[in-house]
Amino acid sequence: MIMLAGIGLTSFAPPSYRMARLKYSGGGDWYGSRTALSNLAGYCNRQAGMNFYPDEAIVEPGSSELFNYPFLFATGHGNIVFSEQEAENLRAYLIGGGFLHICDNYGFDTYIRREMKKVFPELEFTELPPSHEVFHQQYDFPNGLPKIHEHDGKRPQAFGLIYEGRLVCFYDYETDLGNGWEDAGTYPDDSPASREKALQMGVNLVRYALMN
Repeated sequence: MIMLAGIGLTSFAPPSYRMARLKYSGGGDWYGSRTALSNLAGYCNRQAGMNFYPDEAIVEPGSSELFNYPFLFATGHGNIVFSEQEAENLRAYLIGGGFLHICDNYGFDTYIRREMKKVFPELEFTELPPSHEVFHQQYDFPNGLPKIHEHDGKRPQAFGLIYEGRLVCFYDYETDLGNGWEDAGTYPDDSPASREKALQMGVNLVRYALMN
């Protein structure tokens, strides 16, 4: 199962964790924000004393390998489809201690809401208030989710699926944290300050995933 020991290991310890990207079916670009996870992993290691491998894993939702990774990232612009077996496996992963961060890279909202309903038919995405603990981990975001990348001029929103009191899925909408994690210059309109906020929010998400 997911091993959560090792937070705060000294710098000479071998890496303990690897972040994972969800490779889903349906035709959407699951591979978007290509440099996001490697940059987030490096930032977590430098700024928060974590111990991630620099490269990401790629895992399918129906694979038993899913349970090896404490932090799972899904992004895209288009369609996503889970089979019944994939939905059941993803549910078991999240109930068992895993954490899923969904990033709407633009145009993902309709599809991801539909498919996550297969995973948790009894749950609804609820907007997380600024007081939620995920915004107050290593870094404090008193106003909640920061605005990083502009899509349609809407305010940033953070949605969550909460199972038995634990946030198991965090969904960022109209801010695109993943774009903020990418290499500097990938999106010229994203300022260094906004990229720093994106990475800091990423640290908060990872800390929450490891500690809850």
